[in-house]
Amino acid sequence: MSTPIRASSILPGRREDIELHTADGLKLVGELARPLEREPVGTLVCLHPLPTHGGMMDSHVFRKAAWRLPALAGLAVLRFNTRGTSSVRGTSEGAFDGAVGERFDVAAAIEYAEFHELPNIWLVGWSFGTDLALKYGCDPAVAGAILLSPPLRFSQPEDLAVWAGSGRPLIALVPEFDDYLRPEEARQRFAAVPQAEVVGVPGAKHLWVGDAETVLNEIVKRVNPAAPLPLPTTWDGPMETGDVSAYADRTVAAFADTPVPGPEQRRAG
Repeated sequence: MSTPIRASSILPGRREDIELHTADGLKLVGELARPLEREPVGTLVCLHPLPTHGGMMDSHVFRKAAWRLPALAGLAVLRFNTRGTSSVRGTSEGAFDGAVGERFDVAAAIEYAEFHELPNIWLVGWSFGTDLALKYGCDPAVAGAILLSPPLRFSQPEDLAVWAGSGRPLIALVPEFDDYLRPEEARQRFAAVPQAEVVGVPGAKHLWVGDAETVLNEIVKRVNPAAPLPLPTTWDGPMETGDVSAYADRTVAAFADTPVPGPEQRRAG
């Protein structure tokens, strides 16, 4: 009997809490989700939105990716909290550093994926995370990058030049009604990268509320082109339900005027 896949649905997979260790001595908390009974065909390293305003490894698109894509698309999904960022998983050491010290966080995540021989590594940045991908993600181990709602706030023209020179795929998913960068301007800004593809998403906004499925389909289309699309919206096998109540009072990666406190931490044991 098919069951609809909802926002809180957790499909089968192998999920484990992980720790990343940065070159400047910090421990970052995260999770790796993999397919249950096969090796992954691709890996998503997720770089979350601005942590001072609600962004974290559990921002809703990344949470849904980790809960669905191992089963639906054969992908591994690595999520983590950048320095000083909190979620139910815990708080990473250090403090938010305005896209400076975070270079070590990106490097630690890529290194973890490499060391554990995860295949076909793609960065998926969202908002602030897109700036981290552009500034620090053009690594020999990285196959390409997918940018969700790129504001181009911290990244510079020289960062785009590095990607241009690499020839690696760069896909920007830009909401029609984004608060910071809309499709037409995005096409102009990303023209500096000949291989960049800017995909305008009609009706969407910066937070992708109501459009997560569109985003997941676009990600899978690039990272595992062999997967049937669109992704299924129902599931015939076992399914768990995740608890998203910890984030009921927290925006999903918003740029608010006032920083939003994180959820209560999960108790040890």
